[in-house]
Amino acid sequence: MNGLLSRILKISVILAGIVVIISVLIAGGIVYLNNPPATIPQTGGGRSLRIEDGNILYMEVKNGESAFSVGRRLEDAGIIKNRYFWYALSRLEKEYIKTGTYRIQLPASQLAIHAALVAGRQVLLRVTIPEGTTLKKTARILAEAEICGEDAFLLAAADPEILEAYKVPGKNMEGFLYPDTYLFPLEYPAPLVVRNMADTFFSKLAELAPESLDAAPEEIYKKLIVASIVEREYRIDEEAPLMAGVFYNRLRIGMALQSCATVEYVLTEIQGKPHPEVLLTRDTEIKDPYNTYYYPGLPPGPISSPGAAALKAAFYPSETEYLYFRLVDANAGRHYFSRTFDDHIKAGILYVKGGLSS
Repeated sequence: MNGLLSRILKISVILAGIVVIISVLIAGGIVYLNNPPATIPQTGGGRSLRIEDGNILYMEVKNGESAFSVGRRLEDAGIIKNRYFWYALSRLEKEYIKTGTYRIQLPASQLAIHAALVAGRQVLLRVTIPEGTTLKKTARILAEAEICGEDAFLLAAADPEILEAYKVPGKNMEGFLYPDTYLFPLEYPAPLVVRNMADTFFSKLAELAPESLDAAPEEIYKKLIVASIVEREYRIDEEAPLMAGVFYNRLRIGMALQSCATVEYVLTEIQGKPHPEVLLTRDTEIKDPYNTYYYPGLPPGPISSPGAAALKAAFYPSETEYLYFRLVDANAGRHYFSRTFDDHIKAGILYVKGGLSS
């Protein structure tokens, strides 16, 4: 009996020793596999997985990509030691890695990298769209910032489904994408960029002009066209409502708006020419619906993305009898407003002589 107990005790000790050895090996293996490689690789796996500034990993997780595929790419690039450990980690945690582009400082353990991808802590790029920017220039800015492709953005901005969703009467989202500073992920889908900027526009419009919430889309569109012209004309905030008032007064009596900004839009955005230093008489005679020198009334659509001052001016114009305005102080951006053409001409003469520079 004592002999049997002795044998059982020996076997138990041996088994316990084996369990300890296996546990130590497993723990050691986990520590080894989880630790980053001793050296940081200097190359990656192409644009979707690259290393910049010596130790910054930029990685794109593509839509529908599996955890095993991500692990394989990380292992091939020398960023983790074993794809199978990565896959086992994903299965054990039962957490899905999220689509997007990530910025991770190396060296980093598999646990840290995996946690970042599961949490969805993506790279956000800051991009500023200045007031008065056109749709094409916005597309160029976004493309240069690597947020979305230029052509993809323009296609999204003319997508009938998006136009219908925002009740835009025009052929594209020109004017409806609010000029602001945005944070977007790297290589963000163009339709989501357009929707984000449009949401910002309508949110800002509701703040600036609450009555716009009950206005018909066509009425908002007309005011937006005026705002887009004012945006390209005014220099001082206090003059924006005065300019809007001038344009509404002209529309009321059937007088051509004669905005230089609309002619510049024809030249640069429609004809694709460089921005002119001065407008010539032949420019004002171009037969294009956007040329408000040649055609009376509003142009077919907005000519820029107006900011807060221009939008508010279009909804709350100054009530005056002014029909004209002229720049009289280029440095201060100040204009002279007048009721008659004679006063307008006199203002021009005095400006040349230096009598109105105040």
